[in-house]
Amino acid sequence: MEPVLKLEAHTLESLIVEYMPTVTHDGFHIEALQPGQARIRYGVTPDMLRPGNRVSGPSLFAVADIAMYACVLAHIGPQPMAVTSDMTMHFLRGASPADLVCEARLLRLGRRLAVMQATIRSVGDTRVVAEASGSYALPLGHVQAQA
Repeated sequence: MEPVLKLEAHTLESLIVEYMPTVTHDGFHIEALQPGQARIRYGVTPDMLRPGNRVSGPSLFAVADIAMYACVLAHIGPQPMAVTSDMTMHFLRGASPADLVCEARLLRLGRRLAVMQATIRSVGDTRVVAEASGSYALPLGHVQAQA
């Protein structure tokens, strides 16, 4: 059964800015939303850079988390208490100080847990800079279960 979207991109973007004000900024935008997937664009700011003029690991982690959170909320609706349960990240190469694009995919949406995968690239570069996989604990009352 294909997952069903419960929110539109503009509504979802507003909710994420409301729910996560410390990590979103004017450079955050949902570029695409479709069943099972969300793609965000995240503007890199000077405070996200580490020595060597590369995007820091914690910043890449935050971008993956925001993209996966967007994908989860898009499928369960405006439920801010869907929370990161675990995440594993693989840093594959340095990310240049350009905007980042992160594509999140919903692998499984169950009653209590959503399992996700995310891929991050720098704008203008087709090479993957980081891959993440993780799960989100879903709030009680979430009843939609999909394989």
